[in-house]
Amino acid sequence: MEAVTLNANVRKTIRKQVKALRRQGLLPAVMYGAGVEPLPLELDEKAASRALANVGRSTLIDLKVGKDTHKVLVREFQRDVIRRDILHVDFLVVAMDVVIRAVVPVTLVGEAPAMEELGGIIVSGLNEIEVEALPSDLPEQVSVDIEALATMNDVITAGDLVLGAKVTLITDPDETIANVIAQMVEEEVEEVEVEELEEGVEPEMVDEEDGVEESPEEE
Repeated sequence: MEAVTLNANVRKTIRKQVKALRRQGLLPAVMYGAGVEPLPLELDEKAASRALANVGRSTLIDLKVGKDTHKVLVREFQRDVIRRDILHVDFLVVAMDVVIRAVVPVTLVGEAPAMEELGGIIVSGLNEIEVEALPSDLPEQVSVDIEALATMNDVITAGDLVLGAKVTLITDPDETIANVIAQMVEEEVEEVEVEELEEGVEPEMVDEEDGVEESPEEE
């Protein structure tokens, strides 16, 4: 992926005035992290949305604020619940020589023999994992080849992922990434009618010894 660069200005508008900022085509944001005080920012909404469309939380971004350029990660997006437009962004400033933790998306690729040959169904587990590495060594995503799923018993776990020597897996290695299950066959189940006992009538009892039916005693 090509390097992502964003231009931002220091934002003076805060709290309730932020809605007016959005109406002007500006995207509110905040920057914090290594060596900087929290700083409210504003970005061009259209340009920022295009640049951030395919950015994950492990993608390094060059964020230019005035004459300074900061290496940042997206820590959090706030989105409109209906239109999914970006409403606010948190940028985390990172030190390039300090190991950090980040969340990396997991993508399934390829075809599983168990699905093609045995008619199985691929079930995806985790769609992201947590890793630890220097900022420059963070993978933007991890692609998992499901060709390893050859039988109904095969499972790919987080511990099976190839991350490289510079990346440490933090997620539990036993967590499932993908596995195969057999297709469910619908079975017809006969409906059994249950007769309700009439109120005030006790069931007849059978004496096991002589097979004589006993009726409930009358009061």
